Amino acid sequence: MPKTKSKKWSQRVTDNSDAMDLEKDVFKQGSAKKIADSLKRSAEDSHRRKAGAFQSAMSMLNFYINRAGTQLSKSKRGTLEKAKEELRKDFGREP
Repeated sequence: MPKTKSKKWSQRVTDNSDAMDLEKDVFKQGSAKKIADSLKRSAEDSHRRKAGAFQSAMSMLNFYINRAGTQLSKSKRGTLEKAKEELRKDFGREP
């Protein structure tokens, strides 16, 4: 049964993803490092994900960025883009 009743399918995906359980308000945090750390914890703790922890965490972050689209402010988009870099560092995937 869904945790929340939302009219937007994208919000339901974010709240009830089969890939991993996200910490509450993970994308509302102001720090890229905190967002990346939270996604990493969620991905590593999940036993339902089909892909690796890095791919699951990055996919959820990209999903959020893509669904927010033009609704994201420049500063928030910048923070989320930096969170991608932090995820890469956390998983040892720096270019």
